[in-house]
Amino acid sequence: MTPGEHAPDPRGARSPAEFLARLRELKDWSGLTCRELSARAEARGDVLPRSTVVNMLSRTTLPREELLTAFVRACGAGPAAPERWRSVRRELAGLRGDGVETPETGTDTDLETGTDPETAREELPTLEDSPEDSPEGTPEGIPEDAPAAPHVWPVAPVDEPPDPGPGPGAGFRIRRLLVPLVAVAALVFAGVSVVAFLRDGHTGHPPRTPTAPAAGDVRIRVAGTDLCLGERSGARTGQVHQVPCAAADVPLYALVERGDGRWRIASDHPDHGAGCSGIPSGGRVPDAPYEDSACGDPTRIEEFTLEPYGLPVRGYRIVPAGSATPGRCVTVVGDRTAAWSRLAQAPCAPDAAGQLFDFDRRS
Repeated sequence: MTPGEHAPDPRGARSPAEFLARLRELKDWSGLTCRELSARAEARGDVLPRSTVVNMLSRTTLPREELLTAFVRACGAGPAAPERWRSVRRELAGLRGDGVETPETGTDTDLETGTDPETAREELPTLEDSPEDSPEGTPEGIPEDAPAAPHVWPVAPVDEPPDPGPGPGAGFRIRRLLVPLVAVAALVFAGVSVVAFLRDGHTGHPPRTPTAPAAGDVRIRVAGTDLCLGERSGARTGQVHQVPCAAADVPLYALVERGDGRWRIASDHPDHGAGCSGIPSGGRVPDAPYEDSACGDPTRIEEFTLEPYGLPVRGYRIVPAGSATPGRCVTVVGDRTAAWSRLAQAPCAPDAAGQLFDFDRRS
């Protein structure tokens, strides 16, 4: 058998299942094992873990384009074969030949900016004096530890003789003094309460106790909000965004303990199957995206430490383990109050703004 001659042709496939069947035929045609395909891809500069090949061929859903390209190249089907396979994959995925997604699934430009062209951006209510806009977290002129204003009660002048008893209008005068004092005390108490509320990192949401990480199925919530982590349905990039928790079901996440205080954030995507959240290129790019992809890629960071922040704990930082740029945290970038803002690694901030998460149990 000479590679490139009579290789299986994908152009007859009419469904994702038939497409995957042609891929399995291509592997058989190559005569190579999954391990040998992985080694050949690595020699070409591609990334194709053996476990990823096994997972891809065992499913009936379309693989990601970069995975498909590496696989076809490793099988040795010829220089024109990768584009031929990609073209058929695009047709089956409902894409035009230029690779731009149809309006039903969004556009590539939208995936970069994180905006949703079909629906109005969902924004959470914000406060002008939120801790994110004011590092001190308190209104101007009021220190964080300012006590409530003390009550001041009227006393009799020391240079007057004792009053033998209250006159007919004494009770009325005392009540007139008490009313404004009580009103001032109530306003001060309300102001201090608002300051304390904002210092807890809440913007219109009741205080909630952060849920500590534990192995099992979870919903990863941005602390103090109704936004959770997820992908845009139909997208191919794997980019993770903050989305309304009610719609955060693509993919489903789970925490897996890896030992030494490290965790893997496993994903289960309805189209792409099992995967892992991670940072590409070993974290060498300072603002590298936080994204979901197939597990086992040696060039990605796929393990994290989940570090509590604050006393009492206000949330947990997701810190890439072994990043080429230490001191980085997974961060909501852009408008941190808006749905569909993307996540990336960024320097861990002293106030942890946009870097705290809860791990709600998912039933």
